[in-house]
Amino acid sequence: MTRVVVVGSINMDLVTLATRFAAPGETLLGERFLTVHGGKGANQAVASARLGAEVALVGALGDDAFGAQLHDGLAREGVALEHVARIANCGSGTASITVAQGENHIIVVPAANARVTPAQIERAQTTLASADAILVQMEIPLDAVEATLRLGHRLGKPVILNPAPAQPLPREWLKLARYLTPNQHELAILLGADPAEDFRALMQRSPAPVVLTRGADGAWYDDGGKPVHQPGFKIEVVDSTGAGDTFNAALAVFLHEGLPSAVRKSCAAAALSVSRLGAQGGMPRLDELDRWLASHG
Repeated sequence: MTRVVVVGSINMDLVTLATRFAAPGETLLGERFLTVHGGKGANQAVASARLGAEVALVGALGDDAFGAQLHDGLAREGVALEHVARIANCGSGTASITVAQGENHIIVVPAANARVTPAQIERAQTTLASADAILVQMEIPLDAVEATLRLGHRLGKPVILNPAPAQPLPREWLKLARYLTPNQHELAILLGADPAEDFRALMQRSPAPVVLTRGADGAWYDDGGKPVHQPGFKIEVVDSTGAGDTFNAALAVFLHEGLPSAVRKSCAAAALSVSRLGAQGGMPRLDELDRWLASHG
């Protein structure tokens, strides 16, 4: 069984469904409100577990009611939580999400996620050393992201850096990643480049190999210096929240099959995830993904 360790955020998503997005200063009646378990780290951990991996999560929760609910939900998914800290007198992370016409607007409040530390990463060294792949994103402090990259590299483990939300990072850090998984806008920010520049040129300038997500168009990846396109899979979009997290999880789970197979399965898993509501609610299980791929050539 593939072993995946995820280092990242855990949030309660506060989701409002509407027919359209409100304009600045406008009050708009919504159609439905939901509280949904989320956070990029937790999402990627759950998606990895549903795709058949043995998963451990490194992160932090507050001592509030959301923290208890999020902890229990992750445990039910089979995610190991030994390295999820519970921070006293602190709230858990939240994301306020509006979904309209298949797209989403998101505002994240980190709260306990801002308390993930390099020391916590080092304490999880034995767990990281057992991993077949390590996933880290950027909804936690950057010193914890750096610590994950450095420790993973020192242990000889493939670290997948999902640079979201994007900001410039030192090239030295980027070189420590086995793969970067941005979209075009995120890659431009990461490299301090013009987002309008051709994404293939940006990929060529990256210090680490890039697997670039392109939404419905699928993904592009570096194959020996040559950008290769994996087309997306057509499906009716209900909610795009969590599609990127599902993609990253699948990439980590199937990386041992080789990059072309892993990217294809990642695109398929991401497509399935947008067909249902909620970041974690849409994430497919392994048998579902296998059946869907078999029926789509």
